[in-house]
Amino acid sequence: MNQVVLITGASSGIGAACAEYLGLRGYRVYGTSRRAPLEATAAGPFQMIRMDVNEDASVARGIGLILEREGRLDVAVNNAGIVTAGPMEDATLDEAKSQFETNFFGVLRVCKAVLPIMREQRSGHIINISSLAGRAAAPYQGLYSASKFAVEGLSEALHGEVRHFGIKVVLIEPGDAPTRNTESRIKILRTPAYASYYDKAIKAYEYDERHGCSLDKFGPLLEQIIENPHPRLRYMCGLMFQTVGATLKNFVPYSLFEWALAKFYKF
Repeated sequence: MNQVVLITGASSGIGAACAEYLGLRGYRVYGTSRRAPLEATAAGPFQMIRMDVNEDASVARGIGLILEREGRLDVAVNNAGIVTAGPMEDATLDEAKSQFETNFFGVLRVCKAVLPIMREQRSGHIINISSLAGRAAAPYQGLYSASKFAVEGLSEALHGEVRHFGIKVVLIEPGDAPTRNTESRIKILRTPAYASYYDKAIKAYEYDERHGCSLDKFGPLLEQIIENPHPRLRYMCGLMFQTVGATLKNFVPYSLFEWALAKFYKF
């Protein structure tokens, strides 16, 4: 049986790379975008459907369309997200809420929509794309990091709640990768005192993103997780210095970790 896969945020980046890879491997893949046509449209080896993870009705409609066409849903990959950067002091509450609306509540919204389907099937995978910034917070990307920390906590709890129904919950934690986030990052800077430190940090982040982990690695990793009868909760995917650094945070004094982070990024 060809498994039916939903991947949110599949118009570019990690989502598009995974959708194309799985589609070529014979999975029945539905990618989502806020700007896709209302009806499913072929995008190479997968279908694109319109879905805005910020809206209950849009999520329900998209998943309903998949069920109408396929009769089941085996894998839901929560990949849609945005990045907000700037000093925490400068962020308004509305900007913080916007970051969480997509990155956290969007994930929760999709999870709530697919869980009844997967419980009825007694099987399924929910794979949430978090970030290494959900393990080790990135200065000047505090709202983004906080949203990914929240996804980590949600996924840990959900993992324990639904395993009895044959549903597997998995986190993929990417490091820097060449995605549209580099260009679409929402930048906030209102307090001049932070400017020099902020500028250095953002330039370093953007350089690492452009020279980061190849998008080609994510599709095979996703397939490995789907086909594994007993996947782990967490899978890191990034350049070695980033994955090692995120791991070391758990084993060294935080003051040392923070000093090394500041030295590396020169802020």
